[in-house]
Amino acid sequence: MTAHVIADDAEALAVAGAMADEFRSGAAERDAERRLPRAELDRLSASGLLAVTVPAGHGGADVGAQTLAEIFRLLGSADGSIAQIPQSHFVYVNVIRRQGTDEQRKFFFAEVLAGRRFGNAQSEAGTRHVQDIRTRLEPRPDGSYTLTGVKHYSTGALFADWIPVLARAEDDKLHVAYVPRGAPGLTVIDDWDGMGQRTTASGTVRLDGVPVPADRVLPHHLTFEGPQLHGAVAQLLHAAIDTGIAGGALTEAARFVRTRSRPWFESGAETAGGDPLLVQRFGELGLRVRAAQALLREAARTVDAARDRLTDDSAAEASIAVAAARAEAAQAAVEVAGALFEVAGTRSALDSLNLHRHWRDARTHTLHDPVRWKIQHIGRYVLDGTRPPRHGLL
Repeated sequence: MTAHVIADDAEALAVAGAMADEFRSGAAERDAERRLPRAELDRLSASGLLAVTVPAGHGGADVGAQTLAEIFRLLGSADGSIAQIPQSHFVYVNVIRRQGTDEQRKFFFAEVLAGRRFGNAQSEAGTRHVQDIRTRLEPRPDGSYTLTGVKHYSTGALFADWIPVLARAEDDKLHVAYVPRGAPGLTVIDDWDGMGQRTTASGTVRLDGVPVPADRVLPHHLTFEGPQLHGAVAQLLHAAIDTGIAGGALTEAARFVRTRSRPWFESGAETAGGDPLLVQRFGELGLRVRAAQALLREAARTVDAARDRLTDDSAAEASIAVAAARAEAAQAAVEVAGALFEVAGTRSALDSLNLHRHWRDARTHTLHDPVRWKIQHIGRYVLDGTRPPRHGLL
């Protein structure tokens, strides 16, 4: 694959806007038919967007968090599934940046610049909690490893060139093994049947004695031994997806009301858009979307500031700002996508229109990790300055 190399933040945003416009037109049909977006992802790779966080020293644009969040917001406004697929890609590019050796960075950043995609094999089912990882990296006499386990919710793995696998080594500490898609013993099963984000192919990955060279394993546990932005960046992208879904739903609701809705007879209005109660509701929804967008921008600025001067305090500020954005975006996405039917009326519920994909995408994506715990951490930080814990979900 030949991929364009994006030069800077301005070009990245222009390309993201063009990609979002392109993906928006077929989003309803892809979802309704559960047609996996292979061609669209190839276009995304070729555009160079997947390489925009590669450091400048390795030939990348090295864009900041503000640009990255806006890229995901734009994609989320067009297609909640396509926006979700590369989220893990950027998370695991970030792992290489922080924990990779010089040789690992050189190799993998070249792969990313060439348009190669990372998937994810992270979550497991049937364990005590989300951080109870039981997939194992077993050492071999020659210094390499074998990888054994079963992963679920493996978004993007079906479309990936490399699948980063979260596993524990013999010391029981977390590592990430970067496994090529065609590795022996690795099976990707397209068994995702979620009601929303239907074309993310977030299915199962089975690892049966997969061979892994030593230079494809990174010590992820070191990420959390000092101040870090790993979780903040990952969660910022989730917040951007939800904010995009909310904005996309509001835009589609307004278009529907302008072109296809009838006024309620008691309003005395000639058009649905002239109904003062409807105008009031659109104003409320518009405020909700603007609040989510504002908190997203503020969170991204805080992450960028912390990246420039990373300390325990700046990392805590970034995590709290992102938690606030994530909480607001999750609530806005579900509310606005649900209110689409309230403002657009009975006709909007026709299955053939597939307007319910916005709510299904929002409701599914916002289950990724609970907002209630983000609010808890915000409350403790406000009350007595307690810094949030260091983990990848905050």
